[in-house]
Amino acid sequence: MRRKKAELWENQTCMLHHNNAPAHASLLIRSYLAKHQTSVVSHPPNSPDIAPADFFLFPKLKTTLKGRRFQTIEASQENVIRELRDITESVFQVAFQQWKKLWERCIASRGDYFEGDSA
Repeated sequence: MRRKKAELWENQTCMLHHNNAPAHASLLIRSYLAKHQTSVVSHPPNSPDIAPADFFLFPKLKTTLKGRRFQTIEASQENVIRELRDITESVFQVAFQQWKKLWERCIASRGDYFEGDSA
C-alpha cells in the first residue's frame, strides 16, 4: 500500500480486509496495523469465502495456471506474477462489486452462514 497507493497510506484512508487466518491475527500484525492507524474490516467467522482472494483471485490463478508444470520456484513465481499483472482494472472492479454484495448479504444475515445466490 505504501508504494502503490502512497496517498491513501499517508492520509490513512485505506481499509484492510483479510480473513481470520492466524498469520493475519497475530499480535505482530495487529500491532503494526495499530501503529500505522490502518482501519481493519472485521471478517465474520461464519463466512470464510467472503475474502476476495478466496472467491476471486485464487480461483482465477488456478484456472489460468492449471495443468502447467514449472521446474523451479522462481519459474512458478514469474508465471504467477505475469498472470496477476494481466488482470485488468475492470476485472478487479467487478470483483470489488462482488465483495460488496457478499458483505451486504453477510450484514443482512447478521453474520450467520449463507450459501448461494438467494438471500
